[in-house]
Amino acid sequence: MSISNNNSRRKFLKKSVIIPPLFIVPRHVLGGKGFTAPSDKLNIAGVGVREWGRGSNNIHQSRNENIVALCDVDFNQSKPTFDKYPKAKVYKDYRIMLDKQKDIDAVIVSTPDHNHAVITMKAIKMGKHVYCEKPLTHTVYEAREITKAAKKYNVQTQMGNQGRSSDEIRKLKEWIDDDAIGPVRELLAWTDRPIGGHAWDTFAVKAKSKEKPPIPEGLDWDLWLGPAQYRDYHPDYHPLSWRAWIDFGTGSMGDMGCHILDPAFYALELGAPSEIQATSTHYIPEIESQTYPSASIVRMKFPKRGKHPELNLTWSDGRIQPAIPDEFKDGEQFTLSGALFIGDHGKITHDSHGASGVKIIPEEKMLNYKQPSPYISRVETTHQGDWIRACKDGVPASSSFDYGGPLTEMALLGMIAIRLKNHKLIWDSKNFKFTNNEKANELLHKTYRKGWSL
Repeated sequence: MSISNNNSRRKFLKKSVIIPPLFIVPRHVLGGKGFTAPSDKLNIAGVGVREWGRGSNNIHQSRNENIVALCDVDFNQSKPTFDKYPKAKVYKDYRIMLDKQKDIDAVIVSTPDHNHAVITMKAIKMGKHVYCEKPLTHTVYEAREITKAAKKYNVQTQMGNQGRSSDEIRKLKEWIDDDAIGPVRELLAWTDRPIGGHAWDTFAVKAKSKEKPPIPEGLDWDLWLGPAQYRDYHPDYHPLSWRAWIDFGTGSMGDMGCHILDPAFYALELGAPSEIQATSTHYIPEIESQTYPSASIVRMKFPKRGKHPELNLTWSDGRIQPAIPDEFKDGEQFTLSGALFIGDHGKITHDSHGASGVKIIPEEKMLNYKQPSPYISRVETTHQGDWIRACKDGVPASSSFDYGGPLTEMALLGMIAIRLKNHKLIWDSKNFKFTNNEKANELLHKTYRKGWSL
């Protein structure tokens, strides 16, 4: 099969997404494990490719395909990545890249959160397959719209919550389905982000000062802001501290919830919460309207779901952890980020991404548990590789936007509760609204800067 020219490539890739899964023959069967015919390679573009960041790693994990274009608003930060792929054309503006370069099959989006949706939506509407870092979007509305668009335009997608492709998350679900700890009615989840909060608030205080440092050479600040409302450049926003700011990031739960809550979302089929309430603290209250808190606790209630009973979820961040369970050995501690499933007949814990540390406690119960035979298919490659495979054979990846979109919604609903702390919010997912708080409804989306839209 030859698809060397662009037209035949597009025909192949378009057909590949509608081949019934029953008739798919994996490439490694035809040519040996790991074999990829040169004519079968995707032409991939990366947006947000700063070295030492998620963007450069995502490109590296996709390096066996054709990396044909790289886009970043900061050429100084991204130059090391550019140098690794000298054949790729480089751009600062993703819109120019997508409009000008016609050979792109798929796009990897690894920018700060506030730019995810506008870039992803443009790529989807142009028929490009998309891999987007977590959280999928900056607002709940964007997550809902991006999910619908991916289905409408029939493209293959993947959100960058890497633990979703691990063997461990599948093993955990098999244990839950096997009734290893009985019905799960409570879930505790936690993270050390934002590492106590000190750094975030220090940045915020500096950025509120009257100093206006010059924009670094090589950085297009207007493009970095994208749909966010204009503000002057400050190094406390770019390149490392944007997650602390409401206009750019999604806080600790938005950042880490798509990792830490992923195993429960999958194994317990969580869907959308019905009630949400949060409390939080800032070290410096006067910046509360602009930044996320130093520490927070979010409580969610989930209704009965099939065989799964009602569930209470408690999320904590800023190094707030649950009480050590009686089942732990003397001196045993929780990891910095993780979760604890509390069932009627036992408990399961896991580390940050659900990709490691999955175990039943106490240790004796784990040792005596006869694990069921694996029945959930495993991902043979990396998380990025699973998406590349999906682009070629049409079978959705492990965290396609049908999955990643609702998971992102759940995390971002928690962030709305944090911003409206000490208010109980009633969520009607079907009708996409809070039934008891109009201010919360206003926070489902944001106003884009003129010239930017979905």
